[in-house]
Amino acid sequence: MPLILSRDDYFPSPAMPVAVAERMPQPSFPPHQHAFEEIVIVWRGNGLHVLNDRPWLITCGDIFYLREGDCHSYDSVNDLVLDNILFCPDRFTLGFDWNELLPPRDLDQSASWRLTTRGMALARGVLVQLERESRKTDRLSVQLAEALFLQLALILRRHRYVADGSRALPEGEQLDLLVAAIQGHGSRPFDLTLFCQQNRLSERGLKQLFRQQTGMSIGHYIRQLQLCQAKYLLRTSSCLIGEVAARCGFDDSNYFSVVFTRETGLTPSAWRQRFHPASSAIISEAGAP
Repeated sequence: MPLILSRDDYFPSPAMPVAVAERMPQPSFPPHQHAFEEIVIVWRGNGLHVLNDRPWLITCGDIFYLREGDCHSYDSVNDLVLDNILFCPDRFTLGFDWNELLPPRDLDQSASWRLTTRGMALARGVLVQLERESRKTDRLSVQLAEALFLQLALILRRHRYVADGSRALPEGEQLDLLVAAIQGHGSRPFDLTLFCQQNRLSERGLKQLFRQQTGMSIGHYIRQLQLCQAKYLLRTSSCLIGEVAARCGFDDSNYFSVVFTRETGLTPSAWRQRFHPASSAIISEAGAP
């Protein structure tokens, strides 16, 4: 059974609906659940966020919503800095329809939202005030904390997007444009030089900016996205190893196995066997590691 985090440990009073927990940095943390809901904003660094058994690569600008009962953990973190905004919907008094602001509960891509550069700046300003008020217990602070949380939720609603290229981003937000383009490519090879030419960007400058903000190179980011998808497919599908490799952007299944083993310490077949020991031998490709 995963660890369950209680309200009493994070909220200063039974009336306070919101709390802010800074993680500078966020260490690796084992699977756990909450007796409250949560919004997480990633400011810097990178790591793996495992949500309900599905791994997601997270880095600066990523935002995700956790419902009460969700099980998640952090792994392979690298200078990961984030804010946890904890909230109890049953304590809200403003009567606002929160379903208009928060993603639906059945959203499969609940970990793939991103926040524009402008949105991050606006959110950071509100969070400074929210963190201060949410530590108090007087009635005025409780009301102000809820109002500030509403303001934050409105900012996130206006400035969040799914990084698949489906929404136009403001001009000049280089990092946002790059991540949206990479994730929109799916299993197709990403041509960074062509992307920079099309968007009139300096390739060298963009590489430096990406490493500065995320703590990894663009190539490493792409490779980690591929491996997260591979882990998910190996666990949830009956695809042969070669099919998994192709769907994750690898032309050679043997090279895929080498990369996967180097990064995880397990072969693709061994990874699958952790979750499906009885069927692993059947659905693995003959001769594949």
